[in-house]
Amino acid sequence: MVIDLTRSEKNTFRRFLGLYLGSSLILLSIIFYLFYKMESKLQYDLITSNMQNVASKVSSSIIYAHMANLTIDTTKLADFIKYEYALYDKQHEKLIGNLLVSKGKEIDLSKKLQKIDDSYVLVESSPKGHLGVYHIVIKENIYHGRIEELLEKLYFYFFLTFSTITVIAYYLAGMFIAPIINERKKLNNFIKDTTHELNTPITAILMSTGAGAPATEKNLQRINLSAKRISEIYKDLVYLFLQDNKKPKKLTNLNLDEIIVEQLEYFDSFASKKRLKITSNLEPTKFIIDKENFIRLFNNLVSNAIKYNIVGGSIDIELKNSVLKVKDTGIGIAEEKLEDIFNRYYRATKEQGGFGIGLNIVYHICKSYNIKIDVQSKEKEGTTFTLDFKG
Repeated sequence: MVIDLTRSEKNTFRRFLGLYLGSSLILLSIIFYLFYKMESKLQYDLITSNMQNVASKVSSSIIYAHMANLTIDTTKLADFIKYEYALYDKQHEKLIGNLLVSKGKEIDLSKKLQKIDDSYVLVESSPKGHLGVYHIVIKENIYHGRIEELLEKLYFYFFLTFSTITVIAYYLAGMFIAPIINERKKLNNFIKDTTHELNTPITAILMSTGAGAPATEKNLQRINLSAKRISEIYKDLVYLFLQDNKKPKKLTNLNLDEIIVEQLEYFDSFASKKRLKITSNLEPTKFIIDKENFIRLFNNLVSNAIKYNIVGGSIDIELKNSVLKVKDTGIGIAEEKLEDIFNRYYRATKEQGGFGIGLNIVYHICKSYNIKIDVQSKEKEGTTFTLDFKG
């Protein structure tokens, strides 16, 4: 998975990854350490317990042999004990056994259990002089090997577990930062589209007011259209980004049909530029809403109907039974894109201008006033927006 990140996003990614892996490393280390301590203690208990059992049996056999006037059978002892062992007399002299003691590492027969090199040595003094044996010494040679084997397994599984966590952490960090990347890309595209949207009317104004430009009716109309377009862009941006949508609303029981008539006059010049025919069938309708919000709602729908219409097309506006329909003969929207058209910055097509906030504004206004909105569209046939003011 390749992630395209800015410098700040890389820092965020690294911090998240470092925090996740660092905490996981500490937690894993604690878990594996506790497991090691528990397992090594278990091995210690098993081996020392087994040594004690063997020493007790040897002691019992010595006592039994003494009482039965028998001697110690070293062959049977060697087969029975399975450890290095030795039997000592009262003067601490070794009587029999295969246990070899290095110089300087003598066994302290007064201690029950002691460690010499990597092995544990058990001293059992229960024979109490039977057959001349005062001490049974047993030395194991398996504990160290089992601990080394345990450590090898723990290191392997620790590395395997941490490697798996690292891979998971990388993908989790990617998932964590993906929304930030998507929003950043959307914002970058929005800025580019906004710059383009503003550049077109500004260029038209400059061309119409530049040196040598005649003050003709056509130039004045171009200036008027461009100024209106800039005004609409400004109002939309203020509504979305400057908290204008959170200002107290001036709710009024408006005559929607009258406001629609007023706004259609505003769009006459835009429609005539593409030779569009706008027809309306309006019946008197009242609805309690902030006037500016309704104008913004209606204007965005009509503006899209003009923008994405074909040259010489038509727009039909109907207001009947508290239901407003805005139908155009434009390029239409693919069915799989309909569910996304109300998302901020989303654009269903790149064929025309725009930066994907108009329908997002429409959606939020409808949601604020409990207006039910529906859209039907077919590619190359047109789109119909239906607003039910009855909720």
